Amino acid sequence: MTPIDFEAAYAPLWAELEAVVRVAETRRKFDGARLATLYRRVCEHLALAQARAYPIHLTQRLEGLTQSAHRLIYRQHDYGLARFARLALVDFPEAVRAHRGYLLVSALMFVLPLLAAGWAAYRDPGFILHLLDASAVRQFDSMYGDGAESLGRARNASDDWQMFGFYVMHNIGIGFRCFAAGIFAGVGSAAVVVFNGVQIGAVGGYLIASGHAGNFCSFVVTHSAFELTAIVLAGAAGLRLGYSWVAPGRHTRLEALRLAARHAVVIVYGVIGLLLIAAAVEAFWSSARWIAPAVKYGVGGACWALVLAYLGWQGRPRAAAAAAVAKADEHAG
Repeated sequence: MTPIDFEAAYAPLWAELEAVVRVAETRRKFDGARLATLYRRVCEHLALAQARAYPIHLTQRLEGLTQSAHRLIYRQHDYGLARFARLALVDFPEAVRAHRGYLLVSALMFVLPLLAAGWAAYRDPGFILHLLDASAVRQFDSMYGDGAESLGRARNASDDWQMFGFYVMHNIGIGFRCFAAGIFAGVGSAAVVVFNGVQIGAVGGYLIASGHAGNFCSFVVTHSAFELTAIVLAGAAGLRLGYSWVAPGRHTRLEALRLAARHAVVIVYGVIGLLLIAAAVEAFWSSARWIAPAVKYGVGGACWALVLAYLGWQGRPRAAAAAAVAKADEHAG
């Protein structure tokens, strides 16, 4: 069956599920049995579309539709640790992959300015003064130098907990700005992501050029796997909001924005989790001078591999199993 024939055959059923979901999202009473039936059928269609490598616009439509229906079906009776486990192990990584286009754009807007600003500051350390004042630059020199005021020198347990609270508020503030600014047609999210990339890259380039590469790199290598990834993901969620405002499709702009927020909020939950992990690692591990830099580099590399593998593959076995079952049913029919 060609993609055109496939879409023509099942489009009425998809439209019916879209209508049921729309009613369920705006009213308290809806036909739950019909919703569940349609949801199962469209899940089978999604598995077939993925197995046959149908065009991306078709699979994305089915992914968004099944995600909306799934949340409606399970939101009333899926609580506690089971719900949290599903969010962490299935919903969040699946939502990230479903927004891979926005993720790619956000990553480019963050990484390219970071590299450009880092190279500029490395070639000309005075470049940092275009972004930060002299007192802030001196503070960075003091923090990452080898003197008594550098990171980890005079820290005790109470200081670590205090810094953990500071990092939580600081990191989550950045993540929230990256996401919420997307309401301004995505321009706000783009600006926040680019700004953070420029600032982080410039500070890194300056410190490396100033001879603080060892202290700086060993400090950031571990928690950056969670923190930088979270910034990019928050930016992707913000771009999703912005795109719904610019291209609402068959919905009104406000309705499109509301539906986009429902889809993107799963990513925001995951971003908060990553930022909490980053804050804990930064406060209790990254700043510990008693840990050898080589150990931090090893653990940091493992964390980067873990984060990328988690976002890229976690939850896929379930989708593969569904595809196999749907394919077996098709042959049996």
